[in-house]
Amino acid sequence: MQYDNPVIPGFHPDPTICRVGDTFYLATSSFEYFPGVPLYRSENLVDWEPIGHALTRDDQLPLEGARSSMGIFAPTLRHHDGTFYMVTTNVTNGGHFFVTADDPAGEWSDPTWVDAPGIDPDLFFEGDTCYFTYHADDPDAPIKQAELDLATGELGDPYPVWEGFRDPYAEAPHVIERDGTYYLLVAEGGTHAGHMVVAARADDPAGPYEGCPDNPVLTHWGRPRDEIRATGHADLTVDTEGQWWLVFLGIRQHSMWPRFHHLGRETFLAPVSWEDGWPVVNDGEPVTTEMEAPLPGEPQGEATSVDRTETTFADGLGVEWEFRRNPDRERYETGPDGLTLHGGPETLDETGATFVGRRQTAFDCRAEATLASDPDEGEEAGLALVMNEDHHYQVGVTRRDGRREAVVRLRIGDATEVVGRAPVGSTTDLAVDADTQTYRFLVDGEEVATASTRYLATEVADGFTGVMIGPYATGRGRTCESTAVVERFVYES
Repeated sequence: MQYDNPVIPGFHPDPTICRVGDTFYLATSSFEYFPGVPLYRSENLVDWEPIGHALTRDDQLPLEGARSSMGIFAPTLRHHDGTFYMVTTNVTNGGHFFVTADDPAGEWSDPTWVDAPGIDPDLFFEGDTCYFTYHADDPDAPIKQAELDLATGELGDPYPVWEGFRDPYAEAPHVIERDGTYYLLVAEGGTHAGHMVVAARADDPAGPYEGCPDNPVLTHWGRPRDEIRATGHADLTVDTEGQWWLVFLGIRQHSMWPRFHHLGRETFLAPVSWEDGWPVVNDGEPVTTEMEAPLPGEPQGEATSVDRTETTFADGLGVEWEFRRNPDRERYETGPDGLTLHGGPETLDETGATFVGRRQTAFDCRAEATLASDPDEGEEAGLALVMNEDHHYQVGVTRRDGRREAVVRLRIGDATEVVGRAPVGSTTDLAVDADTQTYRFLVDGEEVATASTRYLATEVADGFTGVMIGPYATGRGRTCESTAVVERFVYES
């Protein structure tokens, strides 16, 4: 059967997967965004339904002081003896921890903290023993392991299990069992063009592990013109028919040279076969955006040319919406009138700004919002495209010299400039039309400015995330006296 890659587009890096019965569950990294660790489920590995987040409470996910692309790093999702486990690292506050749930779409437990250095923890269960494997910040032994007491979070004595194939900064370990043999997947080569997946195996989950003679088992290094690059950070699963699958991150670059990506690192899927007891990804061929493989279930149907979602916020914020760090909840109200925003003194250049966004998941897309506002002088609310505090675009309504107007403002590194203005009434339709290389900003249906997508790309803006699109409000130095109401928000891709 045919399917398209990525299977979860937009900012969805570091995928981790497990199967329970006929259902697959998947989680990805979330960094400074709240709620954290988005969760998905699927019956066929290509149609993924968002079911919520593992970290939905401030005490689970303290993000105070988290810089852009910090906070929550790579999770591991596992199911053992009727319980789901999600282990990850808050690199800003607290380090490693795990949470549990009977139902991944429900509430998850309070964190159990694990005292160990590094990032990218993994859990593997063998009988009554839980093995905790992690990147240890030790160039001589980058991947270490220890037995974990699930009741207390205490670790036994750590020991090295992998010294690296080519890179002493090996990361993202996952231990998987197949037919009595234990496999270790590790990411090496950094998280950009040189990214790769290497494999090792052992007769015991604690090792010693021998490396695959054909390592790396997946990389697009040396393929600069491929649409998919930076493939790595992978996890394995098997379907009920015995077919194995690899989920992994990758990027879709555009432009001829230099090349850019602004949607973030995305989740891709490839079939895995086994030769001489070693995994072979996609028959050893590069992974493409159009794939042919024996999926465990039928796709839900032919993809339509337009995927359209309209939100009125009458029932609150859906699972696709996230804040940058822990929000001041008094600034966001949902109800039959829409989403009411109370802007604080912070602008989008600062942490703590009033902003809630959803991922940009396609190069060709459109976001539009109907905004009712009567701002005081200097106050502003509207629609923003955010990569981080130093790189974002916005089209918003403000008041200048007593007149209400829409402005298009670009923040690119140290430079900020208003590139378009238009007079508006009390209710305004704001929109962004995007293609691969250009954002077009529209006010009441009229284009007022354009901007290049490249300045929100990782290659320019840096970081581990992707573009988020959504409403914002600011008092530009003081708390807003007035409010702005987003009556509707539409996203089409």
